[in-house]
Amino acid sequence: MEFFGISGVEWIGYAAMATVLISFLMKSVNKLRIVNSFGCLLFVFYGILLNPISMPIIITNTAIFCINLYYLLGKKKL
Repeated sequence: MEFFGISGVEWIGYAAMATVLISFLMKSVNKLRIVNSFGCLLFVFYGILLNPISMPIIITNTAIFCINLYYLLGKKKL
């Protein structure tokens, strides 16, 4: 399925790119990590939908997502 001549898979890639880009405009580091995590998940989904599957996209964004989760949930404030 195409919209404006762009495939649905590509739209997911553009949404992921825009979300990660927007995350860096956040003043709060926690908000940055939350929005960035959503963008990473979109990139993982995008990497899975590509034909062939793109392991570099999946691995990189899964790692970034895990790092974001570590700092959002695992790190205790002193």
